[in-house]
Amino acid sequence: MALFTAALATFAMLYSTQPLLPELASVFEVSPGQSALTVSLATLGLGLALLIAAPASEVFGRTKLMRWSVSAAAVIAVLCALAPSWSALLALRGLQGIALAGLPAIAMAYLRDEIHESSHARASGLYVAGTAVGGMTGRLVSGGLADLGGWRMALGGIALLSTVCAVLVAFLLPSSQNFVATPPSPRRLLEQTGRVLKDPALLALYGIAVTSMGAFVAVYNATGFRLAAAPYGLGPGLAGLVFGVYLLGSAGSATAGRLADKYGRRAVVPIGCLIAIAGVAITLASPLPIVIAGLGVMTAGFFAVHGVVNGWVAARAHAGGGGTAQAASLYLFAYYLGSAVFGGLAGTAWTRAAWPGVVLEATGLLLITFLLTLLLRRIPKLDQ
Repeated sequence: MALFTAALATFAMLYSTQPLLPELASVFEVSPGQSALTVSLATLGLGLALLIAAPASEVFGRTKLMRWSVSAAAVIAVLCALAPSWSALLALRGLQGIALAGLPAIAMAYLRDEIHESSHARASGLYVAGTAVGGMTGRLVSGGLADLGGWRMALGGIALLSTVCAVLVAFLLPSSQNFVATPPSPRRLLEQTGRVLKDPALLALYGIAVTSMGAFVAVYNATGFRLAAAPYGLGPGLAGLVFGVYLLGSAGSATAGRLADKYGRRAVVPIGCLIAIAGVAITLASPLPIVIAGLGVMTAGFFAVHGVVNGWVAARAHAGGGGTAQAASLYLFAYYLGSAVFGGLAGTAWTRAAWPGVVLEATGLLLITFLLTLLLRRIPKLDQ
């Protein structure tokens, strides 16, 4: 319950501006690509901070860092709602991304410490399902409130939700029972980091993070502009309801975790990738119900991939001799790097080639993801 609540707050804050992109572009008189910076800077800040947060957790502990991360980000969420200018909002979003890094950097390592190995894929799938619910909740809340009172009310609502979650996390999160602190040693840190950068399987998993997340965020960044334009003409509230398909992502992640425990990760991940590609293709249709169905299929496929791969990274690093937190942080760095870079490029793709341009970008990235899943099948297993 504690990790679910923390994930809900983290991902509600991280993607709170995504349904607001058309309104932010209009209010601040910026381009679609520039408005997408409110998402890209937050994810980039988070990705960079992961590289520090994970090693720090090996020395100072998991739970303290997770509690402080959610609390500090909630305070910054309040400041975002009060931002006096476009540049101030961008700066605060980057800072908020840095503050948010404490949870995703070490959640998988925390589960690896505390959860029995036979249930780890299922547990990581459920955690990722919580991130899906958080992402959906943040988008629905901000989109709905934007219709009532504009972007400031939207971000204010997210700040209130995040503050409540931060209080719950402070009381609910169990202290680590199996964590063993690592003495602060730059040499040991470099050894562990070098180990998780040499394993070809881990490198392929990092590549999957970049390409799959890049495709996913690109599609959703451009979806707001598509639904606001003709022939749909939807406002932020109605357009935000589209993010209800994130429930399919939650189900996809949890289901894929169970299937991976039964049939193996190498069998499940390529199927999830193909499902995501099919979903992107479906969105080329014009009728709104079919577009929403395509988004749902893509979301289920993406979270099936991410839910399994996220836990796979920690398991592979553990089997290879340690460095689970470093491996998890590098995976998530790649994940949010893909979000920042390719999610930002979605605005340019939309401006130049409308929806077919976005579909071309996302499909190309997912095809690379699929090739990497096939490569993983040829890399020898360790003890996982």
